Amino acid sequence: MSEPDPSGGRPPAPARPTLRVGVVGAGRVGAVLGAALRAAGHEVVAVSAVSEDSRERAEALLPGVPVRPVPEVVQSAQLVLLAVPDDALTDLVAGLHSTGTWVPGQLVAHTSGRHGLAPFAPVADALLPMAIHPAMTFTGTSLDLARLAECCFGITTPEALRPVAEALVVEMGGEPVWVPEEARGRYHAALAHGSNHLVTLVAQAMEVLRSAGIDPADRVLRPLLQASLDNALSSGDAALTGPVARGDAGTVAAHLAELADLPEDVATAYRAQARATALRAQRSGRLRGDDAATILTTLDEETR
Repeated sequence: MSEPDPSGGRPPAPARPTLRVGVVGAGRVGAVLGAALRAAGHEVVAVSAVSEDSRERAEALLPGVPVRPVPEVVQSAQLVLLAVPDDALTDLVAGLHSTGTWVPGQLVAHTSGRHGLAPFAPVADALLPMAIHPAMTFTGTSLDLARLAECCFGITTPEALRPVAEALVVEMGGEPVWVPEEARGRYHAALAHGSNHLVTLVAQAMEVLRSAGIDPADRVLRPLLQASLDNALSSGDAALTGPVARGDAGTVAAHLAELADLPEDVATAYRAQARATALRAQRSGRLRGDDAATILTTLDEETR
């Protein structure tokens, strides 16, 4: 007696296509995304790595993948992932074009937040270009792979390639978010302002606490900052609290006096953020015009 057919007589589903992937740049982003694509079933055939740190990162996250010069990485791959600094991207694409390195019909994706498709202008007719930017800060370790599950990727592609970029992002565990070409610069400015300046802000707050003899500073700040971040993301300006929002100019002046003997960047940042907070609070109707004016006058007086 023959065994029952578990497929119910249906034809087998077509196998998901896999790609030979070359990673140019084993920095914190490139090595992690290469590992994510590998985990999704793609074959990472080569990676470029110049510094000792990048070589160690490639060995840790892409074990067994050969480290090759950039031209060899490009010519061995069906999908080339360019994970290089923003300012190097355009020259890299043009340089590979001038040396005849690109393979016509290749998929090429860069991970820059700032750029869309403009860096691919010299090769737009020969290649299949995509901008795929993970909106996350990376450590360059395996910890980042789990974080991709909550990560949005800003994608910009020709319309025909949008499903390809979206599929690659989903395979890496992320969520694709469409960013029009003309919005790319502002998109990146928003992310840099929020993420990079947040790091500076938190580091300064910990420095001030430690200067007052309060430690562990991170333990003191963590619940407050996490709650503030959650509230700001869900409510925007409505989440604002504190002396500026209340119009407490005396408290602001006292804060600046306390910060006066710390490194210059701390008081400068406090003053700039207090000014921005006052203006936003006034614009949103949370701070009366006369209170906002008093806060701004106090900040100006403290600079003299």
